[in-house]
Amino acid sequence: MGSGIADDKGAKATVVYDHVLPNVPGKSMKGILVEYGPGEGSPAHIHPKSAFTYATVLEGAVRTSVNDGPAVVYKAGQNFAEMPGDRHSVDENASKTEPAKMLAVMVVDTDTKEPLLTPIHDHKVRQLLSEQ
Repeated sequence: MGSGIADDKGAKATVVYDHVLPNVPGKSMKGILVEYGPGEGSPAHIHPKSAFTYATVLEGAVRTSVNDGPAVVYKAGQNFAEMPGDRHSVDENASKTEPAKMLAVMVVDTDTKEPLLTPIHDHKVRQLLSEQ
């Protein structure tokens, strides 16, 4: 499996599995390993419209906020869900000195052409261009 999302100063995301769900027509499950260096994070973003995401912190602690709600810190072994259409406004390592890892499991439409992560700024630009 190849790299998914990366940012020179941000978290590194790698697709670690991608399987069609045989008992759910039209849906696939994707596993994304997100590795955060100390103090790193990813930009505010959205996932594909069809994506249901369930994330588990594997190492360290991750600070997250969904739909502009309060930021919550999840530690190793804790998890959270994101519903289709949610906006991930904060996604960062809660530590400035220790790394963190998270496994995000997404159920998405198998035929989606949307990237697994779209920075909100890029999404708004695409919306404006499509309206013209």
